[in-house]
Amino acid sequence: MILKSISKLKWIILSSLQRSYSVTPMAARNTGKKSASLLDNFTRFCYQRDLTRAMKAMDVMQRHGINADCITYAELIKCCLAHGAVEEGKLVHEHVFSGRFEPKRFLVNIFLNMYVKFNLLEEAQSLFDRMPERDVVSWTTMISAYCTAKMNDKALEFLILMLREGVRPNMFTYSAVLRACDSLVNLRQVHCGIIKVGLESDVFVRSALIDIYAKWGDLRNAVCVFNEMVTGDLVVWNSIIGGFAQNSDGDEALNLFKRMKRAGFSPDQSTLTSVLRACTGLALLELGTQVHVHVLKYDHDLILNNALLDMYCKCGSLEDAKSVFSRTEEKDVISWSTMIAGLAQNGYSQEALKLFESMKVSGIKPNYITIVGVLFACSHAGLVEDGWHHFRSMKKLYGIDPAREHYSCMIDLLGRAGKLDEAMQLIQEMPYEPDAVAWRALLGACKVHKNTELAIYAAKQVLNLDPQDPGTHILLSNIYANSQKWDDVAEVRKTMRERGIAKEPGCSWIEINDEIHTFFVGDSSHPQIDEINRQLKHTIHKLAGVGYVPDINFVLHDLEGEQKEDLIQYHSEKLAIVLGLMRLTQGKTIRIRKNLRICGDCHMFAKLTAKMEHRTIVIRDPIRYHHFQDGICSCGDYW
Repeated sequence: MILKSISKLKWIILSSLQRSYSVTPMAARNTGKKSASLLDNFTRFCYQRDLTRAMKAMDVMQRHGINADCITYAELIKCCLAHGAVEEGKLVHEHVFSGRFEPKRFLVNIFLNMYVKFNLLEEAQSLFDRMPERDVVSWTTMISAYCTAKMNDKALEFLILMLREGVRPNMFTYSAVLRACDSLVNLRQVHCGIIKVGLESDVFVRSALIDIYAKWGDLRNAVCVFNEMVTGDLVVWNSIIGGFAQNSDGDEALNLFKRMKRAGFSPDQSTLTSVLRACTGLALLELGTQVHVHVLKYDHDLILNNALLDMYCKCGSLEDAKSVFSRTEEKDVISWSTMIAGLAQNGYSQEALKLFESMKVSGIKPNYITIVGVLFACSHAGLVEDGWHHFRSMKKLYGIDPAREHYSCMIDLLGRAGKLDEAMQLIQEMPYEPDAVAWRALLGACKVHKNTELAIYAAKQVLNLDPQDPGTHILLSNIYANSQKWDDVAEVRKTMRERGIAKEPGCSWIEINDEIHTFFVGDSSHPQIDEINRQLKHTIHKLAGVGYVPDINFVLHDLEGEQKEDLIQYHSEKLAIVLGLMRLTQGKTIRIRKNLRICGDCHMFAKLTAKMEHRTIVIRDPIRYHHFQDGICSCGDYW
């Protein structure tokens, strides 16, 4: 009742103001009761957002040559936008410009904004061209519209025209036009313009500058913008933290997060999303779990919940991931796709495919990423027929054209299953030029199934596309060595020396009590390395009693057998596993991240150690996650 009274009072006051200083000569001549009543009704309907009755009242006013004031028309346009009423908005435009009524510039700008919001750029441009006077709002509206439409050249052209017309851009203009900078050259030119007009200290401009420099990978300039003055706004902190997180520099993102907290700022949803992304990239489960505490107060934020879900999946903590997924009330396609991919990458392919069926039942339509996760699940479980079904039906059922990633998943699926001829045929039938990812998938399969001739061909295709790829050079050298082609081995090694290509050293890291411990193969830099080596030898000796024999096939071929066994003993993941056994309490999962694919010997070592020590060991490599428990791996030894 009180709200109704306030609403009624509002339109009474506004209609009385309207009658006091209406700008329309026509309305001044129609001072009779009927005209006043029409205006009162029209004003009331506009402010009540009653579009149907407002449009009827406007129609009657049109026939009687009556106009309202600009403020009331502005309310009616807002009403049209709220209802998505495109045709009604056009009728209001025609009505306002049909008589001798001279709309104020701010009203014309509102019409301009209306056309932009309705994505009618031609109508917006036409109205803009007819404006006798254009202010900063007019120009900024058009620039922002062209940025949103990805018409970057047009947006930058309008900025130049705006300056030539003598209109000074404001913070909103530059915040918009920075999105149109499609090269670092354009960005630096716009940045100079910002400095020239003295807007470099504006919060939104600084934030936009940091965002766009980070987008182009120029973190040095992003940091320069951030450091130019004391940052007193959370928006700017969020931009710089997000910039480093998006560029896979999680360490610096987390350092900035700590600085932000020391400066007295409390994180919001944007901050926490970036911090979770940093934790995901570094596989820092313990820190991610601590961040989860802050996320709880934004329990219904879907973007944040999806980031949390992704973090748990990619840190190999599926129980936590499932908990977040089940608690998320309104799931979108990203939620479902993240969980499907997480299950598949952690070795639970059948569960991933069941979840995909549940997703379809829920009414959520799969997207491009969802199908990649589904095909990945099929590939890592050897489900060839299921993979073909999903691949062949994705266009028909979901309107998704197979892209490079989908083809690569299918090539990987066929290759793993030993169907190398089918994999090669699919490569030849692709509607795209095969990329290095597709050829690497075939190469990996050829290595597993010992098809030397096809492996050499695939390796050469990879090197044609990526001549500096060290892994393929090493693999090709080993393939030649297996075939006793020593001249070819020498040629590959010579090429590597001439091009300065070195094998990427294996690296593993483990998080213990918020501290990261990093190991390289044969590493001796860790302060506890002597103790770790003693414990490793002891563990290997115990494992030998249950049948463990080092598999020296995973060492370079130009070493003697004893050297090979000695080298493989000190692979980085073995050192990390032993430190976990030494430092983590019994019952706590040992979680390790590795930069290279786990070798077969270390896979066997982890399986037997997990069983012997009654531990769960999780190793995340660039391809997937291995959960070792009771002498079994979640991959089913199919990886």
